[in-house]
Amino acid sequence: MRRKNFRTGCEGLATNAVNGTGGEWQRQQDNTQSKVFLAQWHNNSGEHMAQINPIFSVPFAFDQLEDCASVNQALRELFIRREAMGSRFANPQPYTPRNKALFESHFDLFNWPEACVAQLREFCLSRLLGVVAEINGYDNAKAARLNFTTDAWFHITRRGGFFGVHNHPMASWSGVYCVSAGEHDPDQPDSGKLSFINPMAQMYLDAGNSFQKFPFQYGNYAIALKPGQLVLFPSWVQHQVMPFFGEGERITVAMNCAITLR
Repeated sequence: MRRKNFRTGCEGLATNAVNGTGGEWQRQQDNTQSKVFLAQWHNNSGEHMAQINPIFSVPFAFDQLEDCASVNQALRELFIRREAMGSRFANPQPYTPRNKALFESHFDLFNWPEACVAQLREFCLSRLLGVVAEINGYDNAKAARLNFTTDAWFHITRRGGFFGVHNHPMASWSGVYCVSAGEHDPDQPDSGKLSFINPMAQMYLDAGNSFQKFPFQYGNYAIALKPGQLVLFPSWVQHQVMPFFGEGERITVAMNCAITLR
């Protein structure tokens, strides 16, 4: 069996590669050709560079609620009171792996009448509307016909709490809003981070792709949320919340949206 070696531009025997014969010659040839390629690249880089485009891109949107301190305080106080009422407001059918240091509410949060909830709902959905319209190329008339079917809930996470890997079926867009980040232990840099799993990370990795720069990297993408920050992303993206090691509470609001045109 013969195999084309695209690194050297010559052919070699696959059996030699397996048996280890010819290895020294092969390495010398590879090094020589690499130097030739590098010289050619430097000579031509000022005249021509291959065009690099992100083809299979995943859209993420980041926004910030200005002057959020008062509404976040009102949300925190409301959520703490509802958590204290136990099963009345807790998710009765938890599915995603978590532990007792994390409280998850019912998914009807955006139906609550409190003014702080209404303000948050308006902020989150208006920002999502803008993202959807921009990405899909909708004009104002078409954007006005969008209808959102939304689930929303809150998490309160205390020391040691985590939320396992999951995504959100039956929705096109999801979002996470940070009410309170908590006070992280200084020796826990990954505490409470919202971590997104790269869907291409299971592919073959070597020196040709292991160190690709953003936005082409193969590693996961983790965010240390700040109060008032909103992250919007496609619902199919797998994600998790890393264990929270710190004082106080890490409080977030999450939402899923299915969107139709009226």
